[in-house]
Amino acid sequence: MQGKVAVVIFMAKKDVVERITNVMNKPEQIRNVATSSHVHHGKTALTDNLMGGAGMLSEKVVADTESGMFTWFDEQERERQLTIYGANVSMVHKYDEKDYIINLLDTPGHVDFGGDVTRAMRAVDGTIVLVCGVEGIMPQTETVLRQALRERVRPVLFINKVDRLIRELKLTPEMMQKRFTKIIDNVNVLIRKYAEDEYKNKWTVNVADGSVAFGSATKRWAISIPYMKKTGLTFKDIVDLTVQGKEDELAKKAPLHKVVLDMIIKHLPTPKEAQKYRLDKIWKGDLESKIGKDMLGCNADGKLAMIVTKMVPDQHVGFVATGRLFSGRLSKGTDVSLISQHKTEKIQQVAIYKGIQRIPVDEITAGNIVAIVGISDAFTGETVTNAGHVMEPFEEIKHLFEPVVTKSVEPKNTMDLSKLINALKRIGREDTTLKIKINQETGEYLISGLGELHLEAKVERKLKTMGLEVEMSKPIVVYREAIFDKSPIVEGKSPNKHNKFEMMVEPLEEAVYNAMKEGQLPSDVEIKKKKLDLAKKMAEFGMDYDEAKHVILVYNKSVLVDLTKGVQYLNEVMELVKQAFKTIIDEGPVSREPCTGVKVKLLDAALHEDPVHRGPGQIIPAIRRTLRSALLRANITLLEPKQIVRIDIPEELIGTATREVENRRGQILDIKTESGATVITAKIPVSDIFGFDDSLKSATSGRGFYSTIEISFEKLPKDLREKTIKQIRARKGLSEQIPSAVVEE
Repeated sequence: MQGKVAVVIFMAKKDVVERITNVMNKPEQIRNVATSSHVHHGKTALTDNLMGGAGMLSEKVVADTESGMFTWFDEQERERQLTIYGANVSMVHKYDEKDYIINLLDTPGHVDFGGDVTRAMRAVDGTIVLVCGVEGIMPQTETVLRQALRERVRPVLFINKVDRLIRELKLTPEMMQKRFTKIIDNVNVLIRKYAEDEYKNKWTVNVADGSVAFGSATKRWAISIPYMKKTGLTFKDIVDLTVQGKEDELAKKAPLHKVVLDMIIKHLPTPKEAQKYRLDKIWKGDLESKIGKDMLGCNADGKLAMIVTKMVPDQHVGFVATGRLFSGRLSKGTDVSLISQHKTEKIQQVAIYKGIQRIPVDEITAGNIVAIVGISDAFTGETVTNAGHVMEPFEEIKHLFEPVVTKSVEPKNTMDLSKLINALKRIGREDTTLKIKINQETGEYLISGLGELHLEAKVERKLKTMGLEVEMSKPIVVYREAIFDKSPIVEGKSPNKHNKFEMMVEPLEEAVYNAMKEGQLPSDVEIKKKKLDLAKKMAEFGMDYDEAKHVILVYNKSVLVDLTKGVQYLNEVMELVKQAFKTIIDEGPVSREPCTGVKVKLLDAALHEDPVHRGPGQIIPAIRRTLRSALLRANITLLEPKQIVRIDIPEELIGTATREVENRRGQILDIKTESGATVITAKIPVSDIFGFDDSLKSATSGRGFYSTIEISFEKLPKDLREKTIKQIRARKGLSEQIPSAVVEE
């Protein structure tokens, strides 16, 4: 692959980088855009086309799965014929006699790699939503559009694979028009469903204004109504040229890159425009502060404010960070502060992207997406500013789905243990949707991901390429512990009996919990000073305002509320109380699975006047013991993860598919039949879905396939509860006896 890339780069126009550097300090001539779609709907082929049109690829290799697909830089991507790692490309396009920079992020379409989409959406202001003209709207189309709108990223639409409608399905222009209308209407339904009120109608896509284009990424042509009016090309011409096999001629008359890049420039916002309405969504600092005003105005001469959206390992420099600059400027040698890490680092290189190639530049200013060498300690979501400057960090980048599939890993050779630990840390920083945890009791290294393919592609294969031979367990399901009643007030004492705490627990209000899931409320935040705006927002979702004012910690969609009054020395031990609260939320009392949706109230405390008697060894065990006892008295049980899936099959195979679902404790939610094809919506427990894809393909002779729509957590059935808890406890090296309401430390 490296050889092919070298040839492609050699073919690129010499002046591309020069043209980019000439424009990068003009925010009105910059567009930051991501591709987004269901898997196999053509994002990478589209990216190839846009790069080819910008003079960065030869026409001979554009969208060719062997020599093209420039942003597939990992060999697995060619093997699997899908994008696994998102990639960045900066290109330049002339529109109305002006050069414009398009910073394009090509993203994966498979649900297991959706974390890359979420991270990309923080960096961009607009997205090209691709929909296959043959398949139409699919589950991941809805998911990625939902992710974009949650970050206030504006969409345009490209309906791809139109050549297949003409050649394979032999649709007439009238039939195609009906199909296009249906797809556009469905996309607009999703925009109105997931966009905030202000943008529900403003951001819908429209054929007439050119925010919708049609075409074929593999055949390199596209069309839109404005382009048809401008050139006189008709849809009949497109059909005729396709039927006659003259698609090279069509690509010259209606080049895809021109139509799509024109659409991007005309309909998607500049960084200056977007930051005005995006900032209060992704940053909760004071908009009237100096840094707030700098970011709102995309001020290149203001204080530096950047968020890291990607960390990529590099064998020569450690890690390369990708970030979006909201204000200020960056150049080689600049000292910067990593806000969350409380560290100062020196920038060694700033660069723009061209696929896997970085092009060093002297300086990059606000509004751009930048590659940085020198901040290897950063992580995805880190806030970067000028050295010595302190600012409110950007909001956490949170994926829609939680990791629900876990495997344990250990090296075949015990001498490789330290190598494995370093490799896992590296992989975890590269993809923050992978959760890596060391189980202290069993010595297991546990890795949780969004699905089996996620773990296989980004962990198992990655470790092999690093030269590590490891043993991976079969998939383990991660459950949640949740309560369904209020507990009584529980009193707990420290081991020395000199400190006493009174606590109770109750379920977090459902609307508050759902708002945390949807990103409308923070699900992990430490509140040092009273945040009345956050309290008001929590109250809007149903929490008592007096309680909301006293929330001091939100962690894993659970809250700690301090309702004590006038307790002496409490401030001195509060960090220990929070630490103990986190350990119980991480490992609940029933099976040491994470707790979720819990409201913990600290009601009263009596503390010893001598600090020696209220140290960590006293306070932490007291809080843990009290909390465990309270949780066990609040009707605590296990929630199991379930996948809501869409199954596409021929109509005559409905019975076969429903049997496969029901054999896995699944539930059929809906069955729709259209034009001889059937779509089944079903809910299947994650514990029973392993191997479902192979079973479905086997039962339907390869004619059935499924994709994930959503992940939910529901009560584990009573008849499975005891057996499941005992299995989890045995795996973790705990006694099989299920704890009662009185818990000893």
